[in-house]
Amino acid sequence: QVRLVESGGGSVQAGGSLRLSCTASGGTFSKNTMAWFRQAPGKERESVSIISWTGATSYADPVKGRFTVSRDNTKNTVYLQMNSLKPEDTAVYYCAAKIGITNFGSWGQGTQVTVSS
Repeated sequence: QVRLVESGGGSVQAGGSLRLSCTASGGTFSKNTMAWFRQAPGKERESVSIISWTGATSYADPVKGRFTVSRDNTKNTVYLQMNSLKPEDTAVYYCAAKIGITNFGSWGQGTQVTVSS
């Protein structure tokens, strides 16, 4: 079982930037597909970005061009650089991990991101 710990959340004004980090322990990080999800109050959890073990990335339409996901396998860490933040980006952001075609089975505790207008 992979243990994930997120950090880097906080409060920022619209237009600002934040960088989230997620550090993994246990398992083989370099073989994991990693993802960022978010859940806003009263809404369902949604996928934000995914980075495969090969480094291939994908983004949800609302964040394309503003968010960048990356990974450092030497540090067992995945990052989410968030620029041009909007109030609608306010949510708890979760890091998740999986291997192969399985579902995301390992989750972090979440980090709050609040964007004020």
